Amino acid sequence: MDNTLAILGVGTFGEVLLAGMLSSGTKPEQLIVTGRRPERIAEITEKYSVRAGDVATAVSEAHALLLAVKPQDLGSLLDEIAPHLRPNQLVISVAAGVPTTFIEHRLGASVAVIRAMPNTPAQVDEGMTVISPGSHAGDTHLAQAEAIFASVGRVLQLPERQQDAVTALSGSGPAYFYFLVEAMIDAGILLGLPRALAADLIVQTALGSARMLRDSGEHPVQLREAVTSPGGTTINAIRELERHGVRSALIEAIEAARDRSVELGKAYGN
Repeated sequence: MDNTLAILGVGTFGEVLLAGMLSSGTKPEQLIVTGRRPERIAEITEKYSVRAGDVATAVSEAHALLLAVKPQDLGSLLDEIAPHLRPNQLVISVAAGVPTTFIEHRLGASVAVIRAMPNTPAQVDEGMTVISPGSHAGDTHLAQAEAIFASVGRVLQLPERQQDAVTALSGSGPAYFYFLVEAMIDAGILLGLPRALAADLIVQTALGSARMLRDSGEHPVQLREAVTSPGGTTINAIRELERHGVRSALIEAIEAARDRSVELGKAYGN
């Protein structure tokens, strides 16, 4: 029981985390899953050889609970959990915008709650997850949560007050990159390249650029300047991006995402 994680709501991210933990050495018998659709649960148990059960069974058998449902479904799930919760159980929520205080209030004042914001690159074990402790979560709880999410990428610990900014920057961040890549592929087509070739060029360029950012330790400005020759093609492209306010638009877009996360959180007392 001490090593059992219950994934309550095994949707897309629940399955991503499940697969990541198994590939990192977690044994199938250490995982138990729940879900609303029997056909989905049957698919997951057959594919991964993990156990399934109802919420009451999962809570009673698990040491830690991962709440992997949408924010609008969290309240009803907490009501199901509350009667079965034991002292010292860890509750981890990935519901965007929902503060730990809301979960603590619904489950009991002393429950250890951690709020997590993962992102979709966890599907390829390159996720970025930020975890924040609630009022009663200590270092041991944080270490448990970090070990879980480390199976699908990097993990950082930050104060919960920064989670709205995290949601806007890394939680929603993949969509910004996909938007940019989509535009660059369209540009390649405009310049006469086949779509498949344009996509191949851009995806590999994006991958290589990301690895240089991560591994070189250099500031993005330095890396950009290394590509930008005086009077060359790149500086002409950069001039157009600046002329059209791309930098300002991106900053304002991320700020708007942060504001929406704050707005969503207000519904839960954030």
